[in-house]
Formats: sequence, structure tokens, C-alpha cells
Amino acid sequence: MKRAANRIRFVHTRDNVRLAWTVSGQGPALVKAANWLTHLEYDRESLVWSHWQQFLEDHFRYYRYDERGIGMSQRQVEDLSPSTWFPDLETVTETSKPDKPFILLGISQGTGAALSYAAKYPEDVSHLVIYGGYIQGWALRDPLEQRRREAIRELVELGWGQPDPIFRRLYTSMFLPDGTEDQLSWFDEACAKSTSPKMAARLMGEQGSADFTNIPAHVEVPTLVMHCVDDGVIPSSQGAMIAASIRNAEFVQLESRNHILLPDEPAWDTFKSVVLEFTGAEAAIKDALFATLSKREREVLAQITAGLNNSEISTRLFISEKTVKNHITNIFEKLGVSNRSQAIIKARDSGFQS
Repeated sequence: MKRAANRIRFVHTRDNVRLAWTVSGQGPALVKAANWLTHLEYDRESLVWSHWQQFLEDHFRYYRYDERGIGMSQRQVEDLSPSTWFPDLETVTETSKPDKPFILLGISQGTGAALSYAAKYPEDVSHLVIYGGYIQGWALRDPLEQRRREAIRELVELGWGQPDPIFRRLYTSMFLPDGTEDQLSWFDEACAKSTSPKMAARLMGEQGSADFTNIPAHVEVPTLVMHCVDDGVIPSSQGAMIAASIRNAEFVQLESRNHILLPDEPAWDTFKSVVLEFTGAEAAIKDALFATLSKREREVLAQITAGLNNSEISTRLFISEKTVKNHITNIFEKLGVSNRSQAIIKARDSGFQS
């Protein structure tokens, strides 16, 4: 099925920076705080992010935006400090007006803004989901990591804009150590398209100084924290620290070395199932599916789940066997099943009641 056109909107922040945002999909509202290196257009077709976009659009009314200095948002910006991340999320949310309470997603850099929003507006957030997040920037963690990141920053500023992607590859391979050549090549290209070398280096420096360690203790909304065990960009200890600081937060470790989960790894399937279960979106989808059945179709399905055959259903509901068959055909089509056994399993798994 062809995807709907990506309608981009713009909003100006309190310090007059233009942010690009968009919304797509159907379902419970989910707002994603901006994270490093996105592009509202390219992400939908990419080999690295498109499966994320598809999953979120398929299950949620999905709101996202490019951070200042990146993608389709304003590229030339003076203030890139972490102190702008939360107010920018506030501005986009105030403008886009998602149904409340909504699900709030913080990926990597987006964690600080998401935590801050949930702490300040708990009544607006039904569930908080954190993936690959941090509350201490790289400059505040490990001295060795600090030296490594400083070296990468200099290489990025000097070489990111060159036709040869060797400098970008040094950086992108940290994010996708198990990525294919095609996936890494796309990420290389996305780096070049999403921002300038100078802006990339500036943003990396700001990420290093980010400190949100005092925020998680004030978060009281239901929270799920997920982190890849061998993430080479953000250590899993950051995820554990976040979860330990939030009362009753759930912490799920994913078996992957990648910072961005790829579509063919088992950890991606785990991520999807855990998110759907935690947010209640899976149950909402099932409820919506059975809501498509007419009153009579629900009655027929109830008889099928009770083990009655067509003749018995005909007698019980005072309708002809031909009408029963027609209803069953419609039920199978609406539920996406091909036989009675599958219909019974789907009905029972979903807690169907006539």
C-alpha cells in the first residue's frame, strides 16, 4: 500500500528558530523527542530508519520533528545547547496538539527532553519509552571516551564534507557495527545531507556536555527503558542508571551491538513487541479490529468460538446456512484469517466477547 504524502509543517521556537515537524499514521498519539541526525524526508526511505518509521506509523499517530541545526529545521543556529532541547519539544507539542495523554518516546539524545517533559507535565504523558538513552553526555562519563569523541569531532569538522566518506565511516560504524555495506553507505550519505560538518561538530560538543542526572527522580509516569547490551555509542550503564532513578520503571536489555536497531535482527522484534505491550497499543489494535465486525458477525463469531458448526449456528440464530456462510466469509476477511481455527485462536487471544 502506498504511503501517504509526508506533509511538513514549521513552527518558530521562543528564540525564533524554525523547526520542521510532521505527523503520520493512525492510533494512540505518540510524540518522539528530536534525536541526533534525522531528516523528516530521507528517514522514511532510508535503509536505517524506514522500518522504525513504518512500525510507528502502523501503530500510532506519530509526531516527530528535526532538531535545530539538522534536517529540514533551521540549519544556521546560534544556540544549540542542551537547555534548548526541552523547550523545543514543548513548542512542537503545543503546536501539533496531539491527543492527551500521549505516549512520549525518547531515543538517544531525545532522552533528556523526554524525561524533562514527563517530569513537568505528568498529566500529559500516558507512557514514557526511552531507548538507547543517556543522562550524562560523553564528556561527563569516561576520560578515555572523552578523548576518543574529541578526536572524532575534529575529524568530522575537517572531513565530513569531503566526497570520500572515510571520515564519516569512522563515525557511522560506531552506530552500526553489524550494518551491511548498503546500510552504512546510506548512513554516510545521510550524515552529509542532514547537516554541515561545522554544525555536526558543534552539535556533538553540546551532546557531550548534556547533564540531565537530576531529572529522572521527578518522573512519575509509567516508564519503559530499553538499551542494547553492547551499544558502542551509549553504554548500557546509562540506560540502567535512568531506569534505577525512576520509581517502578521497567528496564529491558536488548541483545545487539547496534545503536540503531536494524530490521533483520531479533532485538528489533523484541523492541516492537515490548513497546506494543507496554503502551497497550497491541490491545487497542485488537479492539479496533473486532470493532469492524457488525452485531450479527459478532454473534456468529461467538458461536464459532463455542464450537458450533454452520447448521447449529443457523438454528441458534434463526438464519439460513447461506447467510451464516456469508457472515463467516466477512469475518475471515476482516480478521485476516483463512479458517475457523485461526478465527477462534485470534478471538480467544484477544479476549473477544460478543
